Amino acid sequence: MMADYADVAPLTEGTNMTRIFVTTLVVVLTLAGAVLNQSDASSDATRKTDPLAKGKRLFARHCAGCHGPEGKGDGYKLLGPDPANLTAPATRKQSDRALLATIHEGKPNMPSWKGLLSERDIKSVLAYVRSLPH
Repeated sequence: MMADYADVAPLTEGTNMTRIFVTTLVVVLTLAGAVLNQSDASSDATRKTDPLAKGKRLFARHCAGCHGPEGKGDGYKLLGPDPANLTAPATRKQSDRALLATIHEGKPNMPSWKGLLSERDIKSVLAYVRSLPH
């Protein structure tokens, strides 16, 4: 009985095409992963080195609920009436030390953040508050 090799060639050709496709796919995914990791690393570095950007994120997460998204004291009155307007002249006149103490220790209608935020995070929040427009 003679073997018919005509049927073998397409199988080998198809297997080679599959192998090339899989290899190409692996290379593309590896390169895409490297690019994404580089992008994440650079944005992580920016987050770590830019206290203003970090302060803005922390403010949005922890402060804006009461103080409002722009710090005008127009957020939810969750913990009591009249959250401070952080853009008001009275707040702007306070020293960094006084504002850091308020963030750190809290007030009757404001929680203390000393156990939840690091000193660096608290200073980043203050940097952001100081950057808010009047």
